[in-house]
Amino acid sequence: MDIKRNGSQLSGKGPADWFTGTVRIDPLFAENEARRAASSSVTFEPGARTAWHTHPRGQTLIVTAGFGLAQREGGPIEEIRPGDVVWFEPGERHWHGASPTTAVTHIAIHEHLDGKVVDWMEHVTDEQYHGK
Repeated sequence: MDIKRNGSQLSGKGPADWFTGTVRIDPLFAENEARRAASSSVTFEPGARTAWHTHPRGQTLIVTAGFGLAQREGGPIEEIRPGDVVWFEPGERHWHGASPTTAVTHIAIHEHLDGKVVDWMEHVTDEQYHGK
């Protein structure tokens, strides 16, 4: 058994190469020899969002607080709220983040494939974010 005590892992700022706006990443658990999955709690301030990206084994988001937005390429912008569980298929190009006026927090879970968990792409433009 391994218990990660609340507050025992350092919070980090979401890198500007991967995010627009203010984002805090709190690690929950990492992959290891017995576990392919890793997870973090991610908080986006209003207007903050990821860049476009994909995951080789997909990604699950569990919304825990606030009000956010998510979009897969070619699909509509979807509203996400506490209790919602979002699944992005392996290789599905997508983004997610806060609404323009409200912060959102979600737990992100993904598995690695050959040591890789994500492929980052270009930033989501303001026009894309606002659905224009």
